[in-house]
Amino acid sequence: MKENFDEFITRFRERLHNLFHNEEDINALSLSRGLPEKVWKEIMDLKPLSVAVPENYNGRGLEVKECLSVLSAASYESLPLSLTFGINIALFLEPFAKYGNDEMKTAVFDRFMNHGAMGGLMITEPDYGSDALNMQTNFVETENSYNLKGQKHWQGLTGMADYWLVAARRKNEKGELARDIDFFVTNDNDSSQKIHVDNYFNNLGLYMIPYGLNKIDLSVPHNQKLQQPRTGIKMMLDILHRSRLQFPGMGMGFIKRMLDEALEHCNSRIVGGQKLFNLDSVRYQISRIQASYSICSGMCARSSSMSGIDQELSGKGLEANSMKALVTDLMQEAAQICVQLSGSSGYKLDHIAGRGIVDSRPFQIFEGSNEMLYTQIAEAVTKQMKRIKETKVFKALCDMDRTNRIAPMLKKQLDFHLPENLVQRQMVVLGKVVARMVSLQYVNEMADKGFRTDLFDNCFKHMSMDISRLLADFTEYNNAEPIVEYNENSNWINFI
Repeated sequence: MKENFDEFITRFRERLHNLFHNEEDINALSLSRGLPEKVWKEIMDLKPLSVAVPENYNGRGLEVKECLSVLSAASYESLPLSLTFGINIALFLEPFAKYGNDEMKTAVFDRFMNHGAMGGLMITEPDYGSDALNMQTNFVETENSYNLKGQKHWQGLTGMADYWLVAARRKNEKGELARDIDFFVTNDNDSSQKIHVDNYFNNLGLYMIPYGLNKIDLSVPHNQKLQQPRTGIKMMLDILHRSRLQFPGMGMGFIKRMLDEALEHCNSRIVGGQKLFNLDSVRYQISRIQASYSICSGMCARSSSMSGIDQELSGKGLEANSMKALVTDLMQEAAQICVQLSGSSGYKLDHIAGRGIVDSRPFQIFEGSNEMLYTQIAEAVTKQMKRIKETKVFKALCDMDRTNRIAPMLKKQLDFHLPENLVQRQMVVLGKVVARMVSLQYVNEMADKGFRTDLFDNCFKHMSMDISRLLADFTEYNNAEPIVEYNENSNWINFI
């Protein structure tokens, strides 16, 4: 019988805390590359990835709320550990459960459930980054297999994962690559399918997770190709959007930890005969982290209701991009505030907040840089406005399903007409505004179900302030351009 989830997550949370704070030193572990095998075994024996394995394969059944809860519990103690689980869950187990061939599932899921296996996703290439549609990794179909060749880099769990989903484009007899993309399962324990690591990267943070450059030159049987229902591009969007919708799980525990650390420090630190917490500026900064906690809570609730593998998410870019971009910005801000409030002690790699700045920073870059995602959010809104021939921003956002509750509360800020020609820097700002509105509406909807109204009220104050500041940048945008040949007449010593 499946263990009650409250008991499962409590046991998981308590074991992690005991392991990292009593039996081992999480600060020391976080400063070394990888984790000792003994520690990994202790963690994997808790079967955290069972939440992403179907029940008919002895897992817990792929319930999003359980996946997010595991990610949150892990990120409260260690953001890299949570990302490790996130990679396995969102970038391998969920897509494999949805699109994988049934002939493979028993063996693969058994490896995850009983032998501590891990899996990841390979899309990014050295010369193409976010330009996935032009990837050069290719495959040729033979009578019994698919032969894959190419390069991939910056995959989390490089050289560590047992299974990979590898994205590639079909090569025809003329050597031309198809526009569509296919995905293949590879098994590193099979020598004919092994992915070789050319070199490992000295990544700035996230020391627990290996990254590197991979050489793809292998063959897989026909049944290891993912079964796409339509096009591979739509399947890729479904996979990536589902992954982005689970970023709040990783953000939840991390932001809560920053909030708890800040509250504890500021209530115990005495400055000038009074608690640091009594300073008005300090309370403001802590309330910023708390607003992020509320926003992330709303994201988790919404994601749990709409991102299961039974849902088609290729068309959910507005919400997926809003969640990923905003929550990762808020994670970085929370770490920055916690370091500032912690004073000199926060400026250490073995301090949770100092390390948090470095570890949370790449979240704003990978799986689509935030500037790109904010631009895509704005493009979705402006295209909709053009389609319905609406130029008034307030009216358009009042009519949009994911902003219609919040827009009326922000009429003063939104009461303007959309300019005809927007430069990209304006699109990024507009995307940031819409992402805040979309996410604020999640909290508003949650408040109807009993979420604390004082938390929503404070959250609204901060998001409303952000939106007002952003829209000032939008309407009176800074048009400064870089001067490439700037050296002439610019050396200060000549002007004394």
